[in-house]
Amino acid sequence: MTVFSRLAGAALQVSLTALLAAVVPPYYVYKLTTYLLGAVFPEDVAGKVVLITGASAGIGEHLAYEYAKRGAYLALVARREVSLREVGDRALALGSPGVLVSPADVSKAEDCEKFVDDTIRYFGRLDHLVNNASIWQVCKFEEVEDVNHFRTLMDINFWGHVYPTRLAIPHLKKTNGRIVGVTSNSSYIFIGRNTFYNASKAAALNFYDTLRMELGGDIRITEVVPGVVESEITKGKILTKEGEMKVDQDERDVRIAQRLVVDDDDLPGWCR
Repeated sequence: MTVFSRLAGAALQVSLTALLAAVVPPYYVYKLTTYLLGAVFPEDVAGKVVLITGASAGIGEHLAYEYAKRGAYLALVARREVSLREVGDRALALGSPGVLVSPADVSKAEDCEKFVDDTIRYFGRLDHLVNNASIWQVCKFEEVEDVNHFRTLMDINFWGHVYPTRLAIPHLKKTNGRIVGVTSNSSYIFIGRNTFYNASKAAALNFYDTLRMELGGDIRITEVVPGVVESEITKGKILTKEGEMKVDQDERDVRIAQRLVVDDDDLPGWCR
């Protein structure tokens, strides 16, 4: 590239920036700039307040440890108080400057209201909400005798994301915060015997996609859609007690064949 072309490119950028600043109110220029910076540079979470549901085991537990290593304050939520307090103690040892433990059931709106209020009362602010709580029930749809038995799954996997989000939004707007929604690739890659689970994860995924559009740049939204992860809810269903994958050979061959005829652009990544 010649010196002239570089100067011409720089002049064009300056001209476009000046035109943008003249036409668009400064506030929106600021919002665009901060959004672009956030997309390029990793966020420093030291000193920020992070609320994590489903934090007593699995992905939620290890997210707590990673935030702790980076100096974040933690509000940890799960139903099992003993396990939750053990996670809180480890998080403090790993570097979190402060941990609030809140035993609660995310499927109950009143519990969600309490742990969000307790977080604000204790720390004075909220920067990240990590909706991670989840359960997994496996059964072929035709074998279900009473679909009402699966209401709890939808209450936790979908409404357990909606309730905290609704309550946290006013606080996250004040800090230009972030919502992290942990769903599953089962929301768009379907596995048999998971009718209700897949539906609950797809509902959550579409909830976050739509919410991102509605909120604009006021609150950032990160969707995490992992595959099978070794944890308490997968052992005995997909993984053995030793953590080995249970494989249906016939179904595996069908899935691989289907994957080979689908363009990469048609499947989102594990995080978006």
